[in-house]
Amino acid sequence: MKRTGNLIHKIADFENLQLAFYKAHKAKIEKPEVIAYCQHLDTNLHILQSQILSGEVEVGNYHYFTIYDPKERQICAASFPERILHHALMNVCHPVFEQQQIFDSYATRKDKGTYAGLHRAEYFQSSFKWFLKLDIRKYFDSIDHEILFKLIQRKIKDRYVLQIFRKILLSYETTAGKGLPIGSLTSQYFANYYLSFADRYIQQELKIQAYARYMDDMVLWSNDKSILVNAKEKITEFLMDELSLRLKTNTLNSNIHGLSFLGYRVFNDKTTLNRRSKNRFIEKAKQYENKLNTNKWTQEEYQRHILPLLAFTSHAETKGLREKVFRSSGEQFN
Repeated sequence: MKRTGNLIHKIADFENLQLAFYKAHKAKIEKPEVIAYCQHLDTNLHILQSQILSGEVEVGNYHYFTIYDPKERQICAASFPERILHHALMNVCHPVFEQQQIFDSYATRKDKGTYAGLHRAEYFQSSFKWFLKLDIRKYFDSIDHEILFKLIQRKIKDRYVLQIFRKILLSYETTAGKGLPIGSLTSQYFANYYLSFADRYIQQELKIQAYARYMDDMVLWSNDKSILVNAKEKITEFLMDELSLRLKTNTLNSNIHGLSFLGYRVFNDKTTLNRRSKNRFIEKAKQYENKLNTNKWTQEEYQRHILPLLAFTSHAETKGLREKVFRSSGEQFN
């Protein structure tokens, strides 16, 4: 496996740091720490440049908060300078991590995402009789730092970059030597990379090509149920032996019963919202309408929030649901 070196000077290049700053500060320009950083932007970026070249980067200055949409999760947000560092690293290292990904990995990748993953699942659901859905137990919390670092070393040989990655890994843990902070750019790359080795095992060793993954949601399809039964046992062993991961749930079923994936229920001939997504849509639509009617939001603010919600529902058979929800408000969305 070819390893990539000579990365640190590209990461520390001032133009790359300026690009990283631009990416990090989008949608956050009114936050006090961003305003303060911008007041001495060039000086701060030169300081970061020196830290990167020396390896003395400051990491681990996290801010914790909890979100409840669609389920309760603790988010760990890095400080603004650290977010710039993360973008600077991944501006350069993105191709290295991307090379490891299979075609049918859909989380946090350019030209992939939720809807591409959904459409691929729809294709497989209509083409095969059986599906096997696997879900990792507490995935981000369970990622082993040493295993991950050794996997990164398979691709990167620049010792200065590896030193920074190790610092980032050691800055956070849920249990001894394990865990990635949800909400960090580097965590998204690391987590996606970690399971890419399971992807390749499934496709190359088990010879299952009808397969898709969105972060830790993994689905396999086949016309032969016994192939999926055997695959489940082998994947369970691989995850435990090679990645120190355990499965939370697994569902082996006929496609006519529907696959729950990415907030949808995908059948062999149609796609609907799953129960949680349906309830979330109804609740959010009512909240947004109330904010509009009580003048907490302008019409523009309402549109900015409601349109992505409607876009999500438009990928499923929800016309009747949308008409019912918006009937009382007089709004019409097709």
